Amino acid sequence: MSRAVLPVLAVLFALPAGAMIWKGQDFAQVFQAVAGPTDLLEGCTDVPEAVSLAEELRDRALRIERYMQALDQRKADLDAAEATLRTRLGELQASKGAIKASRTGSTEAVRSDIDRLIALYDQMKPAEAAAILTNLPSDFAAEILMRVQPEAGARIIAAVEPRQAALLTAQMGARSVRKP
Repeated sequence: MSRAVLPVLAVLFALPAGAMIWKGQDFAQVFQAVAGPTDLLEGCTDVPEAVSLAEELRDRALRIERYMQALDQRKADLDAAEATLRTRLGELQASKGAIKASRTGSTEAVRSDIDRLIALYDQMKPAEAAAILTNLPSDFAAEILMRVQPEAGARIIAAVEPRQAALLTAQMGARSVRKP
């Protein structure tokens, strides 16, 4: 028997819904709970509990309305803040790219200058290069000697006085140990 009741109930609920769809009515209005104070108090104005309950419900509805407005405002504020942050992130990424490009350009310029300096020492006579290198800081002189052609470096070290040559050689060895 219960199996026969279920299809009948389904048809009873489906027919009014189908009629509403056919007429093009809005379902939201059907299921919307609207209770104005006058509707609630109709016939009950002489019952103090009913009046109190209706006022409390109206106050709750107003608080909920204000709360929903506050939520909408917060959502709008968050959306604006997110847009600002996205804009700032884009600016920072562009700035980072520009800085990276600038660093790359300046690093290339420094490398080019060092390469010219090394080429210059490669072309000098060993005695002249030795005289200049002995007046430079030992770590800088060792760096130059590490980068010149091996034959030119050997001739320059041979032209330096033995104590200075030992110091430069030690600096070159220490550099090799630090940077494998």
